[in-house]
Amino acid sequence: MADNEITIVGNLTREPELRFTASGTATCSFGVAVNRRYQQNGEWVDAPTNFFNVTVWGQYGENVAASLAKGDRVLVKGRLDFRKYTNKDGVEVTTHDIIADEVAPSLKYATASMTRSQRDGGPGGQAPRSGGGNAGGGRAPDPVYGDEEPF
Repeated sequence: MADNEITIVGNLTREPELRFTASGTATCSFGVAVNRRYQQNGEWVDAPTNFFNVTVWGQYGENVAASLAKGDRVLVKGRLDFRKYTNKDGVEVTTHDIIADEVAPSLKYATASMTRSQRDGGPGGQAPRSGGGNAGGGRAPDPVYGDEEPF
């Protein structure tokens, strides 16, 4: 386990941006705002909002870009990374970045339907399972587990 592991819950501040490196590796980046409220003397107080940049690599990044949108509430787990740079106005800026290991939609105020991505068939790859949105009302046979319930 990394010494600088972090888990946050917040809302996407911008649409996920999918890019590819020169070698063709996908990278997805987006922002997350984390808000906290607490009670003080019987009154609710809003703590300052913390903003994080999140980066997700590879097929995982492609899945995130295809699944999430600005405003979505998410859970992010990963490695915290601080970056310092000088912006175009000559001001030194420090950013709080997370290199994500896990990204998931929060179901606190929403529902979700999952669809497995097609894998490339490499080691450990498996065929996709059917999602829960079958219009006929029944569950389609599962290509991995057959007709048995997987869980």
